[in-house]
Amino acid sequence: MPVFDYRFTVAAPLAAVRDFHRDTSALKRLTPPPTFVQLHSIEPLAEGSVSRFTLWVGPLPLRWKAVHRGVTDRGFTDVQAEGPAAKWEHTHSFVPLDDHTTEIREHIEYEHKPGFWGVVTRILFSKPNLSLMFTYRMLVTRWFLRRS
Repeated sequence: MPVFDYRFTVAAPLAAVRDFHRDTSALKRLTPPPTFVQLHSIEPLAEGSVSRFTLWVGPLPLRWKAVHRGVTDRGFTDVQAEGPAAKWEHTHSFVPLDDHTTEIREHIEYEHKPGFWGVVTRILFSKPNLSLMFTYRMLVTRWFLRRS
């Protein structure tokens, strides 16, 4: 099973990092172009909350239903309940390093479906593409939290 890990620090306290990720507009902010996010329903982040959205990669729609679990002040996990991958579990962990610095740790465990969607996810969720996506997310997160 493929695994992807990414870490970065932000010059912001834990509470600011938590609040940034709990904002229902975070997914749109954190999705790199040229992908477009169409939100269908986003419940406020809480244990068992559900987000339904479509990621448009050009003309290709990736319909997604994510359920949140393990929601605490120090992170949460998005579990794909429906979507393009056979499995997708993305854990966001927030580790305070001091009163003004937080490390964000991203951990993804995923599996590919057979057939067409397996080819799509093998391309989109390749390690180089995930690295680019999370570098974008790091830059956006730092930019939004720069005044915290």
